[in-house]
Amino acid sequence: MTYQINWWRTSFGEEEIRRVAESIRTECVSQGKVTREFEQKLEDFLQVRHVVAVASGSVALLSALMAIETKPGDEVIVPNRTWIATAHAVKLLGAKVIPVDVEVDRPIIDANQVFRAITSRTRAIIPVHMNGRSADMRRIREIAKQNHLFVIEDAAQAIASKNADGFLGTQSDIGCFSLSVAKTIATGQGGFAVTNNDSLAEKLRSIRTHGVENVKDPGKWVMAGFNFRFTDVLASIGIEQLKRLPERVHHLQELYRVYETGLKDSPFEIIPVDINNGEVPVYNEFVVNNRQYWINRFEKLGIETRPFYPDINQADYLEIPLRNYPNSMKYGLNGIYLPSGPSQSINNLLTVISEINKIS
Repeated sequence: MTYQINWWRTSFGEEEIRRVAESIRTECVSQGKVTREFEQKLEDFLQVRHVVAVASGSVALLSALMAIETKPGDEVIVPNRTWIATAHAVKLLGAKVIPVDVEVDRPIIDANQVFRAITSRTRAIIPVHMNGRSADMRRIREIAKQNHLFVIEDAAQAIASKNADGFLGTQSDIGCFSLSVAKTIATGQGGFAVTNNDSLAEKLRSIRTHGVENVKDPGKWVMAGFNFRFTDVLASIGIEQLKRLPERVHHLQELYRVYETGLKDSPFEIIPVDINNGEVPVYNEFVVNNRQYWINRFEKLGIETRPFYPDINQADYLEIPLRNYPNSMKYGLNGIYLPSGPSQSINNLLTVISEINKIS
């Protein structure tokens, strides 16, 4: 039997269509009052002082590094397992990417290894909350404080995820989020940075619009920036998507439970997410031996999957010194995404589970 099960399913409804149409009718197309409304709703939800919407989660990371005045020759510590955007933001500013390995049982930066990576040139630490899993933020903040470093959270995959101290992305100098299509809520593209620091918020807003201090009264250029603006059309989608967030969090956690139970005796080892304490798994991630065999097998069945992307140290142009990252390697070589997404049906998951258990 052949199925048609996409690896990712999300949805947009009539509410988004109506909101976008209203913005266009009222000539709210570029960044304006609808964007500010969306930012305010995010501020209320995340309980932060400032949200600055930008063109993508990658731009949020780049803007955050610019706001803390990262310069050529600086070093920025990142986990060796992350989407390449984390490293590219550092590289594009002429700074050096310093990867550290992840934890043994989770593809999350190992806080115990961060301290050993610090040098006199270190500017910042970027913990990445991969798939909604919380890095050890208390330990990382302590290390940063001892060494006078900035902390920028890459929370691109972690909107609505929590640890004991609150929402991920709100526990550092700046948090960065993504609104791309394969996220819990999406505007197609887009992202935002959050901070409780008034000075950093002013810099982020200036950077977003070519370093203009005040767009309505551009008296002076305050710093280098670029066109990193969001749009009211995207914000219109985001406002309606935000209303769907609570139900999507519940559904994503339920999908995780279904996989966890259904594949407990299979060759697929689920990568743990602490849903009981507030973490939200955007994706359903596993490690499995003979990954390519399974990908090919699923493809014949009409079931889409995705291999994990390579580790950061595999990007030669980052000029990372040769060393071993044994924990990262396990995920890079054997990690796989099974069908996921806030609109993925439980029936689809049961089909995937049944097909795996038939073979294994």
